[in-house]
Amino acid sequence: MQTSTPPGQPLQTPRAAGVAGIVFALLLAAAMVLIRLGVPQGADAVTTQAPDPTRRSAVHAALMLVPFAGIFFLWFIGAVRSHVGDAEDRFMATVFLGSGLVFTATMFGGAAAAAAVLDTAHPAGTSPSRPAWDFGQHLAYTLMIGYAMRMAAVFTCSASVIGHRLGIMPRWLTVLGLLVTLVLLFVSPGVPWSELVFPGWSLLLSVYIVAESFRRSAAAPAAPAT
Repeated sequence: MQTSTPPGQPLQTPRAAGVAGIVFALLLAAAMVLIRLGVPQGADAVTTQAPDPTRRSAVHAALMLVPFAGIFFLWFIGAVRSHVGDAEDRFMATVFLGSGLVFTATMFGGAAAAAAVLDTAHPAGTSPSRPAWDFGQHLAYTLMIGYAMRMAAVFTCSASVIGHRLGIMPRWLTVLGLLVTLVLLFVSPGVPWSELVFPGWSLLLSVYIVAESFRRSAAAPAAPAT
């Protein structure tokens, strides 16, 4: 005879989905690092630097990672919602899911726009024109570092609030999430590399979810033989 999960109790998080969150964090961090290396000083310095092939290759590599990071991010959202289970607050759950989807769409839009400039704004085998190169870098940074990180801040805040209300996150992880929210909202657009706090927080949260999944599995009583 099968037994259903009691209402209000968090469901067991699929470990594969938690691992997807770890992969997302690593991919996003790698993409951010490559973008920073390709454009060392960010959008404010694009008018003083030449679009050399090494920098273009770094940006190309980052853009190739973004779609896979977004795919794994959707699995990461599923991991968190599964960990929350039926006890989630509908208002916060809507903010959490909506900000995650907008973050993904913004990242995809910025990557697509930058890739279009790199691939089609110049003849094959030559460097893009300076106006096209500057426009592509400005647009990519505005979408990925500006708008996307603001949505990441909303996502981090809502996840931290949900975890605090339901008591499914340790206090240190909740406080860390709120600090990351402040950094993404007010610091990341003007301070290079500070946006890496988001994949760092996502990595910690994913590792915690996976660890909790193993702990609950070990603590669960064995099913009686039939």
